[in-house]
Amino acid sequence: MTANVRSLGWLGTGRMGAALARRLIEAGERVTVWNRTSAKTAPLVSAGARVAERIADLGSCDIVFVTVSSSRDLEEVVVALLAGSSRPEMIVDCSTVSSAASARVRAMADEAGVGFLAAPVSGNPHVVAEGAACIVASGPFDTFSLAQPYLDVMAGVVVLAGSAEQARLVKLCHNLYLGMMVQALVEVTSLAEKGGTDRAAFLEFLNGTVLASDWVRKRTPDLVSRDWTPTFTTELLRKDFDLGLEAARSLEVPLPVAAAVHQLIQSAIGIGLRDSDFLSLYEQQARVAALDSESEG
Repeated sequence: MTANVRSLGWLGTGRMGAALARRLIEAGERVTVWNRTSAKTAPLVSAGARVAERIADLGSCDIVFVTVSSSRDLEEVVVALLAGSSRPEMIVDCSTVSSAASARVRAMADEAGVGFLAAPVSGNPHVVAEGAACIVASGPFDTFSLAQPYLDVMAGVVVLAGSAEQARLVKLCHNLYLGMMVQALVEVTSLAEKGGTDRAAFLEFLNGTVLASDWVRKRTPDLVSRDWTPTFTTELLRKDFDLGLEAARSLEVPLPVAAAVHQLIQSAIGIGLRDSDFLSLYEQQARVAALDSESEG
């Protein structure tokens, strides 16, 4: 793709980070990886990546990509990255974090003479592997232009939303909608079931209507079989609802549906679904709908 003009670093190789980094490696890029749990870098090393012993060692790379779980994690790893004797030309953060944390990190990078691009990703690791992820970016246009060839390898759609932290709010709006959509899906599914319709039959019908979506079609087998192997956990969804509702309060935008779903997510975590895929909101709905024992499993 780019004839290996620049060396790349990847900081954070969890499920999403590993999937994104692998696309760059498979495109022939030189990628050096670091993760707090070093064992998680092993599959990428097998694919051709090199391993950094310390975060600061990634400073010798031209561009460092970051995928971490929280705003605090982002600030901590960027401080460590910028503390090294060498600093990258640019940091591209693909995490879902708050606008405030992103602005603080951008300021740190600016002070160090390092470019910074916010570039959160829509899609789970399977979607990334298929090349169908979407990236929304924000930052100076020149910074975006430098990173875009690599973003185009990682995602099928790449959009520049603004020159500052706009990408953060766009991604939070996306995840708010996703959570609300899933709750709506499990509600109507449970209603049809309670009335005597097989879950698979209802979803087959729904997937044939104008209300269908590729996401629901792909996740229908998991919902039918109640396979909650995590692609995106309920706990991570709660984190994004926390951030999204905080943004809504600061901008004085009412989000009554999102606020209600936030409480339902909290309830799902309370009954033990913290580390399950967020589609497991079905379990909470099945419980309150008092579906029969066979449906409850």
